[in-house]
Amino acid sequence: MTTTSINIRLTHKSYLREPESTELGRRIISESVRLIDELGFEQFTFKKLAAEIGSTEASVYRYFENKHKLLVYLVSWYWAWLDYSVTLRVQNIDNPRERLIRAILAITTAAQEDDPTVDYIDERMLYRIVLAESTKVYHTKEVDSENQDGYFMEFKNLCDRMARMTLAINPAYPYPHALMSTVLEAAHQQMFFARHLPSLTEICEAQHLREENTTFLKHLVFSAIEPQEANLTT
Repeated sequence: MTTTSINIRLTHKSYLREPESTELGRRIISESVRLIDELGFEQFTFKKLAAEIGSTEASVYRYFENKHKLLVYLVSWYWAWLDYSVTLRVQNIDNPRERLIRAILAITTAAQEDDPTVDYIDERMLYRIVLAESTKVYHTKEVDSENQDGYFMEFKNLCDRMARMTLAINPAYPYPHALMSTVLEAAHQQMFFARHLPSLTEICEAQHLREENTTFLKHLVFSAIEPQEANLTT
């Protein structure tokens, strides 16, 4: 069976040279994901990355000014890929409620397996990085200037897509973007809590964490936008 490749390109100032444009750039991304997943962001350095790819620190700095901007790129790539996954799962679905249910399912399950359409990024590893490190992307003193430079557009695009799905169900709902930004964060936060800070969540069944997370997010969403008829079993 032939696998169709997808090409996710980010257009903002997190990089100096587009990583996808060269073999070295793709290796930098691939090994960065593996190393950050293995070591954690604090222990990750460009020196360690250069050793893994058999190159020099200077070659890494030609693509990224610092490791914060590399993390911005990786997390932004994840949100763009998740947006693609949501779009794929809701296409040809006319019922607005079913579209939103499928979108929520995509958010909680898309990274369960590595996506064969992208051969140089392991989405399962990247998902773990997003769980552990993604808040470091925008909890910085530079968040306003980076926002002006378009660093967070991929996250905002996905949030807006799901907000519009919400309004398709209930056009009078007053907080669609607030709800969906909360849902997107909660989808990852609750999994992190379940694994590391379990007293902060009721999502705790080790064999069914994603299923419980999906149920919780559906409860959160439909209790807000359909308070008289929320159906948690759908």
